[in-house]
Parts: sequence; C-alpha cells; structure tokens
Amino acid sequence: MSGPGPEDPAAADPAADSADADAVRARLDDLARRAAERLAALTGDWTGIVEATRDANTDDEHDPEGATIAFERSQVQTLVAQARERLAEVAAARERLDAGTYGICALCGAAIPAGRLEARPTARTCVRCVSRG
Repeated sequence: MSGPGPEDPAAADPAADSADADAVRARLDDLARRAAERLAALTGDWTGIVEATRDANTDDEHDPEGATIAFERSQVQTLVAQARERLAEVAAARERLDAGTYGICALCGAAIPAGRLEARPTARTCVRCVSRG
C-alpha cells in the first residue's frame, strides 16, 4: 500500500505533516540560498567581464581573443538565467507548500513519489507525466 492510509501514522498526525512541511521548507530555503549565492557570484563575474572589455578596442569577430570574450559573456548570461530560473522554481514550490498542493502532480493530480521530491524538491509533476514528454 502506498501513500497515507488509515494505517499510516502520519495520516492521523498533524504534527508529522507539520514536521514534513518544515523539512521541505528548510530544503527549499537551502536551495534558494545556494541559488542566490550563485547568482551574486555570476553577477560579479559578468561585471568583471564587462569592465575588462569596456576600454578595450576588441573586435570579437576578427580578434582571436574576441571569440573567448564573447563566449564567456554568453556563458555567464546563460548561467545567470539558470540561477534566476532556479529561484523562481523554489518560490513556486514554496507557494505550493503554503497552498497545500506541494507533492501533487500539476498534470494528473497524483502524488509525486517521495524519492522524486527528495531528488528534485521543486518538482511539479510525477514521474509518469514527465515520462510522457
């Protein structure tokens, strides 16, 4: 038997649900902290790249070093976007936790397995729905 049922002690114990929610919130807080730290570091990297090239007479198209500078700028921009997306995913997961819908698949309404939430605390869908594509 999977999921809470009449024989599942957590199903009848609101304190257990609260403890679970507190643990999830702590994991989400940790993810948000790490993403914010990464975003701050990347923003510093971006600023450094821009400042280093501001006064340079660099022609990215014809300068052999130009491709490297353009690549670094592009790479940092992509990583910044990923960090911001991670922060948005964590915020959405917190909202689902507060609304009581955390751990429920957004597509089919089934419970998202604990293992999936352990591996990906911001998951919005169950494994079956993700597998569908």
